[in-house]
Order: sequence, then C-alpha cells, then structure tokens
Amino acid sequence: MKFTETGIPGAWVIDPDIFPDERGLFAQVFCQEEFARRGLNPDIAQANASLSPRRGTLRGMHYQVPPKAEAKLVRCTAGAIFDVVLDLRPDSPAFRRWYGVELTSRNRRMLYVPEGCAHGLLTLADDTEVSYLISQTYSPEHARGVRWDDPAFGIAWPEPVQVIGERDRTYPDFRGQP
Repeated sequence: MKFTETGIPGAWVIDPDIFPDERGLFAQVFCQEEFARRGLNPDIAQANASLSPRRGTLRGMHYQVPPKAEAKLVRCTAGAIFDVVLDLRPDSPAFRRWYGVELTSRNRRMLYVPEGCAHGLLTLADDTEVSYLISQTYSPEHARGVRWDDPAFGIAWPEPVQVIGERDRTYPDFRGQP
C-alpha cells in the first residue's frame, strides 16, 4: 500500500497495491501491521456501509469524543465521493483545516481519518456505496457533528448538495471546542 500525507496530521490517502491477472485483480486494503508501523490506529471494532441512491448526497461532518473517539478507514466500493477530513483537535497545527479527496470504485483510493477529526462526504454519482472500517463501536452519547457549510471551516464542496439529513443540516455553528 502507498500512504500519502494529507497536511492534516495523522490523516492519510492510501492507494492499495493492485495485482491484476487473468481472473481480474487482487488488492490488499488493510494490514494491521502496516497501519501500526505508521502510528495509525490498527484496531477495527466495527465495519459499516452506506448506500446513497442520488448524486449530491451529503453525509457528515461526524465524529465521536473520548473515550469513544474513533479512527476511520473510508473507501468507495461503488460510484464516487468527495471525502473530507476536518481537524478538530485544538492542539493540532492543522486545527480547523480540512482536506478533501475523490474516492471512487475505479481508483480504489482510501482515506484514513484519525481520532479527533470529523469526517464527511458528498456523493459524485448515483448509487454510491461507501465502506467504513472504524476503531470504536458507535456510541450515541459520544457522537458529535459540525455543519458541512459552517464558515469556520470553509469546506469547498465540488458540487451542490442535493440531499442531506436533518441532523447534518442543523448542527450548530462551531464554537471552538468539540
């Protein structure tokens, strides 16, 4: 796997090594030892998937606070997304900065989102499916979010948002603390 830094400490774009042959291809998409060697959380407590029928569907910006802070490994298994990591760690040199990358079923690219960062995505194709490996189980009492269009972050989404859930649309303005 090829790990590329994003400018957000601990967040990485990961390109799997692809091994094509007459049957198709093989790719390793996770290796606990490779993640641990880079100081990334190698624990997987939960695996989730989302399916969005419509292009322009926004999900995010979500995170969990300690002691249930979570790291995520996100990949697009069908369609395409613009995937965003937002640094909400007050002691980080990248505090309140974001990084976005296009993940598609064709490029097989992944985004690693470290603890203390929010995650969100915008679908760039109809019938987009996303797979998430998560280091913690979901804990409603630790779940938080920030608004996708909060001017405190200035996330530049590449397309208009067409579909968004009530919770994601109505998070309050960011006030400096997660």
